[in-house]
Amino acid sequence: MFRILILIVAGLATPLAAQTATDTRVPESRMDMQMSFAPVVEATASAVVNIYASRTLEQRSPFQDDPFFSQFFKDFVLGPREQNSLGSGVILGEGLVVTNFHVVGNADDIRVVLADRREYAGTMVLADEFADLAVIRLENAPDLPALEFADSDGLRVGDLVLAIGNPFGVGQTVSSGIVSGLARSGQGGGAMMQGGRYFIQTDAPINPGNSGGALVDMEGRLVGINTQIVTRSGGSNGIGFAIPAALVKQVVDQAAAGNDRFTRPYSGVEVQVVDAAMAEALGLDRPMGVILRRLADDSPFAEAGLVPGDVIVAIEDQPVNAAAELDFRLATHPLGESVAVRYVSGGSWQGTEVALVPAPEGPELDLVTIAAPGPFQGLTVAPMSPEIGAATRNPYVTEGLFVVEVEGRAARTGFQRGDVILTVNRIGVRTAADLEAVVTGQSGWWRVDYLRGNRQVTARFNG
Repeated sequence: MFRILILIVAGLATPLAAQTATDTRVPESRMDMQMSFAPVVEATASAVVNIYASRTLEQRSPFQDDPFFSQFFKDFVLGPREQNSLGSGVILGEGLVVTNFHVVGNADDIRVVLADRREYAGTMVLADEFADLAVIRLENAPDLPALEFADSDGLRVGDLVLAIGNPFGVGQTVSSGIVSGLARSGQGGGAMMQGGRYFIQTDAPINPGNSGGALVDMEGRLVGINTQIVTRSGGSNGIGFAIPAALVKQVVDQAAAGNDRFTRPYSGVEVQVVDAAMAEALGLDRPMGVILRRLADDSPFAEAGLVPGDVIVAIEDQPVNAAAELDFRLATHPLGESVAVRYVSGGSWQGTEVALVPAPEGPELDLVTIAAPGPFQGLTVAPMSPEIGAATRNPYVTEGLFVVEVEGRAARTGFQRGDVILTVNRIGVRTAADLEAVVTGQSGWWRVDYLRGNRQVTARFNG
């Protein structure tokens, strides 16, 4: 009797198990086992290209600027050296190809090779080093296949994606993965991630040479441009980053309109991420948004009625939880339009429209290269302006000298493009003449206070 009861129960359990397994069934037919990404690849691969860029560098003798050794090596001449880079790109219509700036920046010669091995010369028509994007126009190219843009704001973590590019120069290669994360703003991502930017994270393998290639969805649309990886070994560890298509589209649209650089909307605000303690003090039920610390008088947010202490929560219903995310959300809409801003003011939720305008134009850049012997020799600087401040994410830095180019002795001293020199030997410098007056005729120990990114640095050295 007991054995009969067990058989009856087992018989009843079988149909129930079969019913609950319908959502996760294994392949049961030849057609099921032949499911493939091939149709997506066939529809997209022809619009992904290989890019070969080169530039000629003049080599300098390491003793050229040394007052003692230069006399012994004055006849020692180094010939020019050619530097090559390899990457990928994506055709987006009208003969335009988008890639990474670090692939083609400052290149003398750009060659674009299509998947069918046709080859064209390329001319860079727009470059944006901060976004790491560049747009190339192909010369004498007929109508070419192009990818459509996807709505990258509609991506969800777990969505399937394909990365297409030319890793290690082996030829066009496709790798698959998922969207591993969204709204990665470069904080805490290791040395490879650039702070202040905004990325899609994917585990689709991305290797050297994939830079500038396509990240596409299962409908064959472009969701991002592959740009970098976080790695300690130099190979792909399943943590890759792509620039969202929403920003890529605005860059390409400005290139098609004839712009040679990408103009971002001006915010004129300084913000801070809202943490748990701040959220409690503000009466928020959880940490969210960014709090306005300061607003410039000409800030579009100030003109829309926002004041210090207000918390920006969303732009066009997209969350804003970091300074980089605020910049990104503004940059994904065309200049001249307005965006809906959701914010918290005095404990109450508010909404308004904020105009998207370019940064106020400053005076013509007064570029001066320091020629006086010493640690600043070869430094090209310009006085800070609202336009430079907005472009460098330092809207409140109104004094100092912005480093435009670094060559010669200054490069060996350790200065970098983008630094803002504030004081030299505790003397404020606002113009190139101020800097030249400080350094002329002086030698010995130097103290330099400068900004690098959002961090103030004090350097001491013997010059």
